[in-house]
Amino acid sequence: MKFAISLFFYIVFQGFSANAQISFNLVSIEKERVLNDALHYKNEKPITITRFLCERSAGTAHDFYSEGDYWWPDPENPSGPYLRKDGLTNPENFTKHRELMVRFSQISGAMASAYVITKNERYVKQLMPHLKAWFVNPKTRMNQNLLYAQAIKGVATGRGIGIIDTIHLMEVALAVKTIETSKSVSQTDIAAIKSWFSSYLEWLTTHPFGIAERDNGNNHSVCWAMQVAVFAKLVNNQELLAYCSTFYKNTLLPNQMAANGSFPLELARTKPYGYSIFNLDAMATLCQILSSKEENMFAFQTSDGRSLALGLAFLFPYLKNKNEWPYQKDVMYWEDWPVRQPSLLFGGLALDNKAYLETWKSLNPQLTKQEIIRNMPVRYPLLWME
Repeated sequence: MKFAISLFFYIVFQGFSANAQISFNLVSIEKERVLNDALHYKNEKPITITRFLCERSAGTAHDFYSEGDYWWPDPENPSGPYLRKDGLTNPENFTKHRELMVRFSQISGAMASAYVITKNERYVKQLMPHLKAWFVNPKTRMNQNLLYAQAIKGVATGRGIGIIDTIHLMEVALAVKTIETSKSVSQTDIAAIKSWFSSYLEWLTTHPFGIAERDNGNNHSVCWAMQVAVFAKLVNNQELLAYCSTFYKNTLLPNQMAANGSFPLELARTKPYGYSIFNLDAMATLCQILSSKEENMFAFQTSDGRSLALGLAFLFPYLKNKNEWPYQKDVMYWEDWPVRQPSLLFGGLALDNKAYLETWKSLNPQLTKQEIIRNMPVRYPLLWME
């Protein structure tokens, strides 16, 4: 097991003393928030993407659809193809399916985390109708692809970069893994849900959109690997887990991180602070799911010294005090970052770094702004602690 959920968490990664102990009680920190969230969601009814069909979608009612955030009408040709304005979100674009997936993720994360804390079967019973609606019921389930995500009016009916939208299924997958042995679930339903994720994994790793997303080169590639690793963990696809580990070591880390631990491709964006945080969080989350007693992915170094530990060391001063940020401010949402970034939590535990953990604990755990929620797929960290 990576971590034991008890009074303390123990670092058991290779390369660190097995006796190292951090006085950090994550259950105690999370308990009130998790149980309040579970109480808030207990009467929520399942709502899937089939409830809302956008007339601009080229897919069916069962196909997830979203539109590129940074694409706007051409002032000189309002009915023509949209134009890109990097970092500036068009509020008129269709986002309902993404919002429903985020809602589904929040409900799943809250209920499964409450089950982790209490072992009360009522949380499993409240979650199962949502899982069945999204993955099992033929009238309401979602198709296992993202052919129509991040569409652009007049340009594309869907794009590979739309795959980033399903980062919000990661905690759903972890919720399934958490409750799969509960006496309140039907193993037939669990098998059907896992089959859905296996099919989606096949699409992610073989369709041209999936391959394009894998090879995108920035945070999109990291998010592709992060999703593949989480879904592969659920369905016990060891081949894909091994692939993700190699991909991180040989491609993602050396190609995206500079010698000082920064991410140049993210710093070049119009929201360099938010994108740097997002990419570090995604890499840390990938390392969290891939790490084991045999290998601490946070401590892995390339031949020239690049590592997740280096990335954390670079960004940490600016997470602790963003007023020291030496680059340009983000064009939007500058005031809303940081929050409880998972890179601080996962990295703090893996690297036995108390400063990271204390900073994580000091940051805001309650996410209310949609843009921040959209870029925070790790909302219930107890699910990530095996």
